[in-house]
Amino acid sequence: MANLLEVKDLTTHFFTQDGVVKAVDGISYTLAEGEVLGVVGESGCGKSVHALSIMRLVANPPGRIVAGEILFEGENLLNMDDSEMRHIRGNRIAMVFQEPMTSLNPVLTIGRQLTETLELHQKMAKQEARTRAAELLQTVGIPDAETRLSDYPHQFSGGMRQRVMIAMALSCNPRLIIADEPTTALDVTIQAQILELMRDLAEEFGTAMVIITHNLGVVARYAHRVVVMYAGKIVETGTAHDIYRNPRHPYTIALLNSVPRLDATERVRLDAIEGLPPDLVDLPQGCSFAPRCKYAYERCTQETPVLVETDTNHTSACWRHDELAELTAAAKS
Repeated sequence: MANLLEVKDLTTHFFTQDGVVKAVDGISYTLAEGEVLGVVGESGCGKSVHALSIMRLVANPPGRIVAGEILFEGENLLNMDDSEMRHIRGNRIAMVFQEPMTSLNPVLTIGRQLTETLELHQKMAKQEARTRAAELLQTVGIPDAETRLSDYPHQFSGGMRQRVMIAMALSCNPRLIIADEPTTALDVTIQAQILELMRDLAEEFGTAMVIITHNLGVVARYAHRVVVMYAGKIVETGTAHDIYRNPRHPYTIALLNSVPRLDATERVRLDAIEGLPPDLVDLPQGCSFAPRCKYAYERCTQETPVLVETDTNHTSACWRHDELAELTAAAKS
């Protein structure tokens, strides 16, 4: 399967009065056509900044992509001028943002916000675009779609607004959709509906997806592969099955141990991850997770581990990845 997206050594920094914030610090991964990739990690680990970097939406100043390549269909997005990126953005790569109320324009009708994209990228006439917009709303499960085109964002519920954002993302049949925590502000029932909708539509249209989330349950159900980020770096990658069945990084293990399991046969106390994420202006020497890691030893505080292949299509940035199965078993006994 051909790679649709290749991120190579992507580095995005924010230059502030307090110093240089290394928000994304040299990450690399690939995404195949039609694949769903989950990007997980705590708040502040660089998940959203990496997505904004792909879309070339990092505000400058203070942010700047200082190194790396983002190859989409073989073309480096970082070499494109603003006009070329406007043709890519919303057309071939679409993004569903975290909070739809801040992403939709409150003074424009839903219909206008949908038709604008269709007129710009698909060169549709106004009436044709309005007909297509109604079809899109109907596709994402909004009843009485034709009438609702005349409504404003505040007249929709949170779940309906997120459906509108998905309709906008799908409007130009993009090759890639980036969903940045698309269900954070929604209740659990609506979350499931939105995620099922996104998965079904992606399969129907053959669209690849990057789902950015801190919810490991979302990743387990919807992602083919997983990228785990910590302090601006990728610390583990693998298939969803391998990440859950055989995690090879202490941070991934800590994340999994902090989530309740429905298949647990007895009461198990959830483990909190002690300490706080590191200061991205002043990262510690060695592994950034070492100060919070129960398996850290001297080398972890002196040398920064790099991603190495632990199994087929499974990588980890941990000096003790080969020992983790024994260490975690010993800790539970």
